[in-house]
Amino acid sequence: MLPVLGILFGLFVAFTAAQVWSDSDRATAAVSREASSLRAVILLAGGLPPEQEARLRGLVRDYVEETVALEWPMMARQAASLKAAPPALTAALRLVVSTPAQNPGQQTTQHEIITNLNSALDARRQRIIVSQTEVDSIKWWCLYLQAICELLVIALVHCDNRLGSAIAMGLFATGVATSVLLIAAHDRPFTGQISIAPTPLLQIIPDKEASR
Repeated sequence: MLPVLGILFGLFVAFTAAQVWSDSDRATAAVSREASSLRAVILLAGGLPPEQEARLRGLVRDYVEETVALEWPMMARQAASLKAAPPALTAALRLVVSTPAQNPGQQTTQHEIITNLNSALDARRQRIIVSQTEVDSIKWWCLYLQAICELLVIALVHCDNRLGSAIAMGLFATGVATSVLLIAAHDRPFTGQISIAPTPLLQIIPDKEASR
């Protein structure tokens, strides 16, 4: 039974870790896509009239600052909500839609800006959704129960050799603790010391001088 229980425990760890890595990859991709879309908006804003360009850049800057200052800590607490749309991006959409196109080139620019703003909004939704995911308690309890069963079998198999039993149980318990720590550290992508930072968003933030 020892190899069978070991294989089952390994499968439990693999399935649980697969969910955690998938959530982490989704969160990273969402943040990168959000930053790329906003960067495209900043670059395309140069095709608008100067007043609208400055206003749009300022709104993007306000959105990034609000996201970093307010939304990121809320995601760490799994308290971020999709009920309210971000005011800055909503105002940016209204600004671009209400700006009359003076030529076909500007019309194309406005269409591309709207597309990228919608892409940023969708990436934000994905980011918040992923921030609320975590390994449920049933999976954790199944993992712990399987580890306990494996430890009991190890003790029974080596009951005639206390030293060998203690060493085997200690090694397996160390492996279990390492696996649990690794999974728990990556369980919530926006929480903890190794959480996903808003660095991509901060890197594309417009300068204040260019937003005036």
